[in-house]
Amino acid sequence: MRALILTASIGEGHDLPARLVAGALRARAADVCVCDPLTEIGGAAKTLVLGASRLDTRVGRAVFEAGHFATARNPAGRRLSERLAMRLTADGLLEIIARERPDVIVSTYPGTTGVAARLRRSGRLAVPLVSAITDLTSLHWWAAPGVDLHLITHPESAGEVRAIAGPSSRVEPVRGLFHDAFLADQGDARARLGLPERGHVVVVSGGGWAVGDLAGAARTAVADPRVAAVVVLCGRRDDVRAALSAALPDVHVWGFTDEMAALLGAATVLIHSTAGLTVLEAQLQGCHVISYGWGGGHIRTNNRAYRRLGIAQVVRRRGELAPALAAALVAGPPAPAWPRHAAFPEAADLIAGLAAEGS
Repeated sequence: MRALILTASIGEGHDLPARLVAGALRARAADVCVCDPLTEIGGAAKTLVLGASRLDTRVGRAVFEAGHFATARNPAGRRLSERLAMRLTADGLLEIIARERPDVIVSTYPGTTGVAARLRRSGRLAVPLVSAITDLTSLHWWAAPGVDLHLITHPESAGEVRAIAGPSSRVEPVRGLFHDAFLADQGDARARLGLPERGHVVVVSGGGWAVGDLAGAARTAVADPRVAAVVVLCGRRDDVRAALSAALPDVHVWGFTDEMAALLGAATVLIHSTAGLTVLEAQLQGCHVISYGWGGGHIRTNNRAYRRLGIAQVVRRRGELAPALAAALVAGPPAPAWPRHAAFPEAADLIAGLAAEGS
């Protein structure tokens, strides 16, 4: 079996599932190619997407919000953006597929999934297509008619996927799009990470983009006397890490880490700005989640779902953060969500099965 995995290097929410699925398929003797079409095709599509992912300013947020409205919330705008995406990337994507000659395609980036699904519907793509979905909601582009198999990390997403892609669409909640370490008790994680044995640990995260009010969230956490340590995660943004290290001497400021399972296992509360896979990872480890610091575009839609489903507290203003944090600190640890997820099938098994059906 040969698999082509399509990602976009604009955040670990896309690259991490791509790496994990690739590793799992290789362990099953598959020949796997992981490709970032945005980087390979380049041009206007790359400029638009990569530029938008770095707009952590008032103007940038407005652009991000407008882009989300045009591409996801407004039907006319969505149709226009789909045609534009096809014009900018379809031919390049087909060239990649012709070169790699896969038996199955897995897309972890919704922009690429939407284009591939249209190609599949039109008959220009003859290879089975899998969408690996790591967001809870706001799933236009992630889900689409033409996708043969939708893999979801939140079972609660199934209804929205079918509403978009069709009631007969195949939708499967899976494990394998996040590290298996999240499906285990982390034991003595604090000692391993050099964190205090007693008192609460609060993690502040801006996702792979390191966006949002990271400094304000960290200062709010430090001001609570029950908090023994605050860890701020800056992803791969070395500039943000340097600035926060200088501004917050009493805070642990980390860049990208492979110790997320241990860190969230050690933490009482995660304050996170960009929704997505990190919120699920905290759930799996029994860590309270507060969504704060960004709140635009698809993140606003996810925030509404977090409230409705009781997955996270949602805070819009810094003045509301301290009471929300205090409530989480006294609430007691929630039950980890990993037992339910451990019962789900492996993503790689379903992908391999689909490839075999199509051969």
